[in-house]
Amino acid sequence: MERDSVRELILRLRDLILLEREQAKQLDIEAMMATQEEKSAIIKVLSQIESLHPDDRKYAEEIHWENRRNAYLFKATLNWIAEIMEFFGRQSAPPTYGQKGVTKNFSIGGRLLSGKI
Repeated sequence: MERDSVRELILRLRDLILLEREQAKQLDIEAMMATQEEKSAIIKVLSQIESLHPDDRKYAEEIHWENRRNAYLFKATLNWIAEIMEFFGRQSAPPTYGQKGVTKNFSIGGRLLSGKI
């Protein structure tokens, strides 16, 4: 594959990674899926290249760091969603005492997820 073609693919991959981040911020899932498909196709072509020209390595490094930024964004978002789900799924009733003075925990769901407020 010619060097100019490789550089074009690398630059397009970089642009797609940046576009993917913006689409994630806008919660445009359909556009993200299309972007991901195009990224996958480019990565498949680029994986067949054995060595990069030294001038193109700076673009590959930039792709590496932008991809890490996206990964951090996605991981932080998933952690945030998990924390929210845990918060809303907590038991809303405090433990009570049974007949013999032993505490009993009721296994009811969280107030918002169970539909009870």
